Amino acid sequence: MIVRIMGEGQLDVADSHFAELNKLDDELLAEMEGGDEEGFRRTLGALLEAVRRLGEPLPDDALEPSELILPGPDASLDEVREMLRDDGLIPG
Repeated sequence: MIVRIMGEGQLDVADSHFAELNKLDDELLAEMEGGDEEGFRRTLGALLEAVRRLGEPLPDDALEPSELILPGPDASLDEVREMLRDDGLIPG
């Protein structure tokens, strides 16, 4: 799956890694719902780091459609809320 981190670029992440990413996404959603700004920052950073670690960066000139778009590390709680689906940032 092609994942874009806003402001950084695209990575190709194997479907086999989405269980780990969904766990972090669930934590992020719970922290957002609880208004836990510190937890939100920590978990957003962990989610983005996991995508960077598990994904293979695409060349800057690649024009692949992103199947998933994640906020950048400096995104605010409100900005991320606007990006949410019913089940978080990551489907499933």
